[in-house]
Amino acid sequence: MKLKILVIAGDGIGPEVTSEAVAVLKEVATFAGHTFEFDQKRIGGVAIVKDGTPLPDETIAAALNSDAVFLGAVGGNEFNSLPADKRPEAGLLKIRSILGGFANLRPAFAFKELAVNSPLRPEIIDGADILFVRELLGGLYFGQPREWDRAANEAWNTMRYTKAEVVRVARVAFQLAQKRRRKLTSVDKANVLEVSQLWRAAVIEVAAEFPDVTLEHQYVDAMSMHLMNRPRDFDVVLTENLFGDILTDESSVITGSLGMLPSATLGGKVNLYEPIHGSAPDIAGKGLANPLGTILSAALLLRYTAGLETEAAAIEKAVRKVLEEGFRTPDLARGNPQGLTVLSTTEMGTKVRETVKKLLAK
Repeated sequence: MKLKILVIAGDGIGPEVTSEAVAVLKEVATFAGHTFEFDQKRIGGVAIVKDGTPLPDETIAAALNSDAVFLGAVGGNEFNSLPADKRPEAGLLKIRSILGGFANLRPAFAFKELAVNSPLRPEIIDGADILFVRELLGGLYFGQPREWDRAANEAWNTMRYTKAEVVRVARVAFQLAQKRRRKLTSVDKANVLEVSQLWRAAVIEVAAEFPDVTLEHQYVDAMSMHLMNRPRDFDVVLTENLFGDILTDESSVITGSLGMLPSATLGGKVNLYEPIHGSAPDIAGKGLANPLGTILSAALLLRYTAGLETEAAAIEKAVRKVLEEGFRTPDLARGNPQGLTVLSTTEMGTKVRETVKKLLAK
């Protein structure tokens, strides 16, 4: 298997966590006989400083010439005063739009070993395994018109979807549900928003193509509560862009840390992989960042772009095994409970890499 991967590490802890994930991918390639080529480009704040734009043309060209794009994180407090279209996050939205991936897969599952890290009772989260499918190219983040009229002290954004946009992401979600527990929960606010009424009607129409999948609907406010009191009841959860952003961050309480959540963006010219956490500038460069969500994103890359299920599963199993053996990054070791070994970012990456190698050798 030959694979060309563009790494755009970005800002804050992005370079730290992506370097550990890339090291794991290199270990897999070496041990399993694959050829992975890596290129590095800039995005976000670092690109603003060095190139004068959050997304240089050179990065765009390299991304479109790759088999997969691997992203760290973007953002930094020093850029908060810039106009929205000049900030690091504008580069993230633009690369998503250019690559064209509309289905953002965000798995959130309970790690038994991390139950102590969750504010929820163990019996609530035990066995929870949710796959969020977030529509990524529509809604408030991309809808027009949008503006901040500073003179009038007024601002507005537009939540906009076409039926075709809803149908295509719904089909992805239903297809994934067929391979899991055959249940799909569609999240909207159809009691208030016309765009959600269109969303619900389109999802119901697509559901007729998948009679083996049970469909239910939840309002987003109710869903935010249900995630906390009965997360095991959900299998695949389909959401629009903003609702998905919020709900998947909320789901980090199931895993024990935001640093445990990976993502894959599919459906466009080139697939995009990234952890769902931000750039965390307050801990950047201190060796405190949790690389596991990024490493798990690498597993998704192997699964969805390369079709290497054995290698993807080995990475996921290695992460679980490392946790079972009591190794933690600081965010996973509150109060440093007895019997745990707290590792730095690079130490955790090394531990996972060594474990992956052992698993592939069996």
